[in-house]
Amino acid sequence: MKDAVIVDGLRTPIGRYGGALAAVRPDDLAARAIAALVERTHLDAATVDDVYFGAANQAGEDNRNVARMALLLAGLPIEVPGATINRLCGSGMQALNSAAMAIQTGVAATIIAGGVESMSRAPYVMLKPEAAYGRAPDLYDTTLGWRMVNPEMPERWTISLGQTAEVVAEKYAISREDQDHFAYESQRKAKAAQDAGRFDAEIVPVTVRVRKGESVVERDEHPRPETTLESLAKLKPVFKAGGTVTAGNSSGINDGACALLLMEGERARAAGLRPLGRYVAGAAAGVDPSEMGMGVVPATRKALALAGLTVDDVDLFEINEAFASQSVASVRQLGIDPGKVNVNGGAIALGHPLGCSGARLAATLLHEMTRRKVRYGLAAMCIGVGQGIATVFERES
Repeated sequence: MKDAVIVDGLRTPIGRYGGALAAVRPDDLAARAIAALVERTHLDAATVDDVYFGAANQAGEDNRNVARMALLLAGLPIEVPGATINRLCGSGMQALNSAAMAIQTGVAATIIAGGVESMSRAPYVMLKPEAAYGRAPDLYDTTLGWRMVNPEMPERWTISLGQTAEVVAEKYAISREDQDHFAYESQRKAKAAQDAGRFDAEIVPVTVRVRKGESVVERDEHPRPETTLESLAKLKPVFKAGGTVTAGNSSGINDGACALLLMEGERARAAGLRPLGRYVAGAAAGVDPSEMGMGVVPATRKALALAGLTVDDVDLFEINEAFASQSVASVRQLGIDPGKVNVNGGAIALGHPLGCSGARLAATLLHEMTRRKVRYGLAAMCIGVGQGIATVFERES
C-alpha cells in the first residue's frame, strides 16, 4: 500500500453567523482556499487527479456539486473532476480520509481535499404540496439540524443537537461547572494562539466587498477573548429547563472553508515538497442518535486500532467542540490527558462551520505537530444522526 501524505493545509478565517464572510458564497469561499493552496505549494494544477470537498447543507448555493464549482472558480483545468461528500459535520474529514484511501490504493496520486460551509447563507426550503390546493407547505430553515423528519424515526432520535448535549451531560455526569470551565479554556487558548500568531500558517485572507470598496478578513471572527467563568455562569440554559448547556459552552454557527493537498509520498518528495505529515488511519462509527456527541469515542478507538496505536501513543488531539458536555465526556471516556487536547482552543471559541470543520481540525493539528515536532496526532469529531469520525496522522521527520 502506498503512503498518502498531507503536503499542506490552508483555511479561510472562520466568520461569525451574519458576520464578515456572510456575503461570500460557499463556492467562492472554497475556491479561495483551493487557489491559495495551489499557489503556496507551487502545484501544477494539471496534475491534480481529483478534488474531494465536504459540505453538510447542500440546499443552497452549494447545491450543484460545490467541489466541482469551487475548483473551476479557483482556476483549475476543466479536466480536473470534483466530488462533494456529505457526512454532515464530518464531511470535511471524510473528504480527507477518502482522498488518502484513494492514494493508498493507487487510484490517484494527487488530490485536493477539504470542506466548506456558509451557515449564514443557508436557505429556507419547502416541500412541494402533495395535492393541488393543499394547505400551505411548511418552511424549513436549513442552517442546522433536522428538517423534513421521517415519521418512522423514533422521536428520541430526532431531538435537536443541543438536546443531545443535555442527554450526554446527564448520562455522563458532566456538570455545568465542568462545561463552563472547558468553554473558558477554549476561549483562553484560542486568544493565546491568536496573539502568538499560531494560526498564521494556516489562514489565507479573504477579500470581501463592502459598501465603500473592499475589506480583507484575516482573523477568526468568532472568539470572545473577554469571556470569564463568571460571564459563562450567568448564561441561561438554551435547550432544557434546568439544563446545563448554554450558548457559551456550545460551538458557534459559522462560515469557512479549508483545503489540504494530499499526494502519494514518493511523488511529493520527488517534487521537493516536505509534507506536514502522513495519513496513518481513519475510521467512522455509529452511536445512538440521541447521544450523537459520543461518536468521538468509538471512532477514535477504531482509528487507533487500525493504526496499531493506543491513546497514550498520541501526542496531540484535536477533538471538535460541538458542545462542552460531549467533549469532556469523550476525553474522560477515552482516558486522554486533557493537556493534549485542543491546545489552541477549539470550536467553542473558533467556531464550527459544519462541512469545513473536519478539514480545519486536520490542518490545525498538522501545523501544530510540526511546530512542536511531535510524532502522532489524532483528530476526531461527533456527527449528527449518531456518528463519529477520527483520523490519525504521523509527522514527517
